[in-house]
Amino acid sequence: MKQMRLRYAGICRLCGTSIPAGTQAVYESETKTVRCLECLAHAEKPTRPPPAQSGVAGASARREYERRKAKDEQRLREKWGRLGGLAVALSDERQSTKAWETGAVGEQRLGARLDSFAGQGIVVLHDRRIPGSKANIDHIAITPSGIWVIDAKRYKGRPELKVEGGFLRPRTETLVVGRRHCTKLVDGVLNQIDVLRPHLPDVAVTGALCFVEADWPLIGGFFATRGVHVVSPRRLGKLLTRETDGAIDVANVRDVLAAVFRPA
Repeated sequence: MKQMRLRYAGICRLCGTSIPAGTQAVYESETKTVRCLECLAHAEKPTRPPPAQSGVAGASARREYERRKAKDEQRLREKWGRLGGLAVALSDERQSTKAWETGAVGEQRLGARLDSFAGQGIVVLHDRRIPGSKANIDHIAITPSGIWVIDAKRYKGRPELKVEGGFLRPRTETLVVGRRHCTKLVDGVLNQIDVLRPHLPDVAVTGALCFVEADWPLIGGFFATRGVHVVSPRRLGKLLTRETDGAIDVANVRDVLAAVFRPA
């Protein structure tokens, strides 16, 4: 067991926290796994309550991708019999299957960036199951000023807000990324906020759509629609790290939300 600065990103084997490359952590050579320093401190001080499990960013999307991939391969093997292995090797993945891996990678990358703010009083819960539903919340960030519900998307193209009406006609706002209409993503974040808010009604809740690999302009380009911020990972980080002046008990809010919204 050796404490070191990680050359590669990893995941704490105890609490599931994503540990970015360059972060101090404990490397266990026998099992080739890592532990975060928070879990190390807990192991050295048994009287300290264990940290709430933060979850693993993109875990449920990764599992769904593996399930679909295995099902697709099984279908090919059954269809081609003895040539099934060759058919699998030569066939491209179905787009509907590949999309789950794309989403998992986006969540993982954003999750690692969010975890890098831990030393600034920000706590993040990743990939949380919505009770009574198969849906999940990608990330929940808790700052001294409030809670952020964050949906991560790995879409190509430039995010834009198209506004119509507003004078003689009702005003409508449409979120577009490249050629893709994404207004339903805003509805999804608002629904997640509605599910979370009753559990902590006195705490402010903000929504964000974070496009990980979008074609953002060099300066600006960020906006909000219906109260939901549409941002890049860098911009999201700036918004979160500004919220350090509040009086919220971050650890208590984390524990309440972790108990309700379990890891997906």
